[in-house]
Amino acid sequence: MNNLDTTNQNNYSYDTKHLEIHVLGGLKINKLESLRVTLAITKVKNTNTLRHSIDLYNDNQVEKFVRRIAERLEIGTSITRKVLQELTKELENYRFILLDKQQQAAAPKFKTLNASEEKRDIDFLKKGKLLSRTNEYIGKSGVIGEINNRLLMYLIFTSRKTNNPLHCISLGSSGVGKTHLQSKVAELIPEEDKVEITVLSANAFYYFNRTELQHKLILIEDLDGAESVLYPLRELQSKKRITKTVVHKDSKGTTKTIHLTVEGPVSVAGCTTQESVYEDNSNRSFLLYIDESEEQDNRIMNYQRKASAGKLNEQEQLAAASILQNIQRVLKPIKVINPFAEHLTLPKSVFKPRRTNSHYLQFIEAITFYKQYQREKQYDKETGEEYIETTIEDIQEANEIITEVLLRKSDTITGACRNYLEKLKRYLFIENQTTYTSTEIRRNLRIKETTLRRYHKQLLEEGYIKKVKGKKGQMYHYEITDLQEYTNLKEQISIVLQNCISQINLATSP
Repeated sequence: MNNLDTTNQNNYSYDTKHLEIHVLGGLKINKLESLRVTLAITKVKNTNTLRHSIDLYNDNQVEKFVRRIAERLEIGTSITRKVLQELTKELENYRFILLDKQQQAAAPKFKTLNASEEKRDIDFLKKGKLLSRTNEYIGKSGVIGEINNRLLMYLIFTSRKTNNPLHCISLGSSGVGKTHLQSKVAELIPEEDKVEITVLSANAFYYFNRTELQHKLILIEDLDGAESVLYPLRELQSKKRITKTVVHKDSKGTTKTIHLTVEGPVSVAGCTTQESVYEDNSNRSFLLYIDESEEQDNRIMNYQRKASAGKLNEQEQLAAASILQNIQRVLKPIKVINPFAEHLTLPKSVFKPRRTNSHYLQFIEAITFYKQYQREKQYDKETGEEYIETTIEDIQEANEIITEVLLRKSDTITGACRNYLEKLKRYLFIENQTTYTSTEIRRNLRIKETTLRRYHKQLLEEGYIKKVKGKKGQMYHYEITDLQEYTNLKEQISIVLQNCISQINLATSP
């Protein structure tokens, strides 16, 4: 019995009683309508070899090849024809095996929880102080500092399982750990639920399977490297589907128009240093400003030293990450209704309040969704649809987490400029000064001249600082116009959010 030997993937061998055949270069599996191979054929006990590329599905080519083999190797055409037919069948069968392996390798790996694992994870979600315990486990998994950002990001990533997912963009200077934070929190999401993008062509998004991206987390390492896909991503975020019309020729050569549709919803996360460049994407996302403080620098460097010294408990980190991943697997799609939504208002200082208000309400729903095992399931009397309701506690926890986001949404200057201004205020307080010069700040805060000039231009235009003439012959000095403006803004936002809770308590009290 003749067998195809595929041990060497680049040189299959097929030996018969009369002929020895080698398939050079293996098989191509991308075109099933043809079977193009390169064959090296030798007659048994003969050194003469015939090499030829041929499509074994092309009958004319095969007949010509049969005659050439018969002439060159001095063997009967009937024997040659039979051998090639048997080889074709063997190669055909093996190609189907390769296709199956490729599809299995490309298919997402779904982990199925056993009964004890599922019970453990549901018990975790049922216990009190869920958000604080979750944040603790995020820290145990290896996310250093960023107490508020990491929990906010984890909840945003969790919202991918809802019908109205949230999105986020991490912002900060180069090298402060934007990508690190995103990738570490993303490790807490099951592999089958996320798609990581480094570089992708503009049209590539339209060639995903129709439902391949549904309820997925799409991670963009650097928005600068994915500019070509930002438009379809924005459409997926807003409309929850994208469609592209292309011209296609069928097997008969007839030109037809076909529509390529990819369904959402999706949750999108990305990193960038350029806040103003991606304004359209920023408007649809929560903006997470990375902690660039000296304290955070020290926390990260201490962690790096412990890692280098081999003093980190890596097993504990993996165990914490595994628990948070499995928790994601037991969360089930369910509708969330917020009975207190009509009592919730945003501070008037918030820019683009319509979209921000939508994000605020969706974030509260995301917290309720995460706490689904602590909520009694209810049913719509008309449709019978299952749902859970938001509690006052959910709103209070959302307000605590989201205050910083609303504060940034209310600011008239960019996040990088705000970070500089707050750092400047601390410097002047420590030095007991009210005025400063550009040279002094460049030297003491270690800021490049071009960067400092850009910050000062923005702060002067918005009225946060003013020029003050120094002594005769000296350079200009600068003075901050209101040292308490940011603190006051934060207090205003806190008061508005607290008033919402008070109104809800008043409306629901007997």
